[in-house]
Amino acid sequence: MRVLYFAWVRERVGKAEESIEPPAGVVTVGDLMSWLAARDEQSAYAFENANVIRAAIDHRHVRPDAPIKGASEIAFFPPMTGG
Repeated sequence: MRVLYFAWVRERVGKAEESIEPPAGVVTVGDLMSWLAARDEQSAYAFENANVIRAAIDHRHVRPDAPIKGASEIAFFPPMTGG
């Protein structure tokens, strides 16, 4: 699956996107954030406060308990504010 990072999440991870193959035990967006955070220091820093990170699966905003099975693209970004 393709993972996209936006704004300060991208800056902390150090890349805008990547293709990944998460292990079988990673079944929700929250699981995916935990798995990504455990990979290296940069990712740990990016996902250190996962409660504030928003996610979208295939361009649809989802909650951390959303299943990732069948997703072709998952995006992570900080909260957005209006203006």
